[in-house]
Amino acid sequence: MLAHGISTGALFALVVMLYERRHSLEIDDYGGVATPAPWLSTVFLVTTLASAGLPLLSNFVGEFLVMQGAAQVSFRWAIFAVLGPILSACYLLWLYQRVFYGETSDVLRSHMPDLSAREWGALIPLVILMVWLGVGSQTFLPRISSVTGPILKETTVNVPFQVKSAPAPREELARVR
Repeated sequence: MLAHGISTGALFALVVMLYERRHSLEIDDYGGVATPAPWLSTVFLVTTLASAGLPLLSNFVGEFLVMQGAAQVSFRWAIFAVLGPILSACYLLWLYQRVFYGETSDVLRSHMPDLSAREWGALIPLVILMVWLGVGSQTFLPRISSVTGPILKETTVNVPFQVKSAPAPREELARVR
């Protein structure tokens, strides 16, 4: 949740920065932003890749741990759960390609300055956190585990169980026919 909050917060901040330059939230109003604003596009790419769960960036650790936990409970559900990160990565990369690559219009070129010093000041700590949480996950995972471990022990039942559907009573089967 920490990694998700950082990358999603950074994505929202970057979308606001794009909006303040173009005053539009329509994807079709952009295209070719990487030409007039290369640093903005670079920070957006790093944030997009972190949000998609690329290894060595923050969200990968959380997604890996969730998939590992799901696989321990039910490998079939874990395979199904992998579709979420795959589809979100496809959408994020499609969005990035449509906004930052392609033909740059004259209007866009004249109204798309690169990152200012104030924007750099807001984004650099977020990018550093995204890389640190991805590369140095062992600096914070033991602390989180020490807090969540006792909570998980309280919720764990030592008896395996399986939910099965109860057979329908014979009277209801007769009414259905």
